[in-house]
Amino acid sequence: MTLPRPVRSLATPAHKSTDTGHNMLLVGLTGNIASGKSTVAQLLSERGATIIDADVLARRAVERGTSAFDAILHRWGTSILAPDGHLDRGALRRAVFGNPRELEALNDIVHPEVERLRRQRIEEARGRGDRIVVCDIPLLFEKKMADRFDRIVLVDAPRPLRLERLVEDRGLRETEAMDMIVSQMPAELKRARADFVIDNSSTLTELERRVADIWASLVQDAESKEHAGVP
Repeated sequence: MTLPRPVRSLATPAHKSTDTGHNMLLVGLTGNIASGKSTVAQLLSERGATIIDADVLARRAVERGTSAFDAILHRWGTSILAPDGHLDRGALRRAVFGNPRELEALNDIVHPEVERLRRQRIEEARGRGDRIVVCDIPLLFEKKMADRFDRIVLVDAPRPLRLERLVEDRGLRETEAMDMIVSQMPAELKRARADFVIDNSSTLTELERRVADIWASLVQDAESKEHAGVP
């Protein structure tokens, strides 16, 4: 079966980053759960991209001793701690999942710190002269962050395949997996706003080919930015 190549918007992107520095292309990488976004991030990293992973930043933000850790402990108590005294992310997720008020409270604690850490990493990359910086952000569109990036890459796969991956690869119950899927903005709404769309429903070899195509385009975009002298 012949699958479509990655799609790139033909329109000039409306989003222009306010975070980028001279000669640095800032890319937002996003995708709904079990789409294969982490694999794409790894493939981009292997090709030379600097990866700033929101999940890594979120774990760093709530490490024991941080202000976010203290705030979480104050609100939800010791039931969300692991035996070693660190945060039990699974217990915390169960405490807030399905409760919009509690989830909002958690986001109000964690997201500002994640954003601070992300900006810090971007500044460090700029200082090193990194050419292409990719921010891996699962909720990029939900958090209305699209305007911060020069380019946006969306990774997608059909819902039944993503459900299968969650159940078989991550060991989730089907009902729990479906709850996680439907809690996110439908990928169909995100496709129109992405500069590149990767349909990750085939083999790893096919995914690697698609990432290589997109990487070549990103390198070209970075070169165009350099030649144009865009700040």
